[in-house]
Amino acid sequence: MRLKNLIVIDPEIRGGKPCIKGTRITVYDILEYLAGGMSEAQILSDFPSVSSEAIRACLEFAAVREKRLAAAL
Repeated sequence: MRLKNLIVIDPEIRGGKPCIKGTRITVYDILEYLAGGMSEAQILSDFPSVSSEAIRACLEFAAVREKRLAAAL
């Protein structure tokens, strides 16, 4: 599973927000960039430590979280 390899939660990094492994870039940051109109290519250019697979893992993380929230209702 991509999430376990690429998305980590560490209380010592960004207050425990889910981040791309090896960076301080949060899942929320990536989602916000995409929602704001940045393309994947722009994100990759601006953040060399981020991979295409990491961006997809952020989207997967958000989808899984949304599914859990919907199931709780």
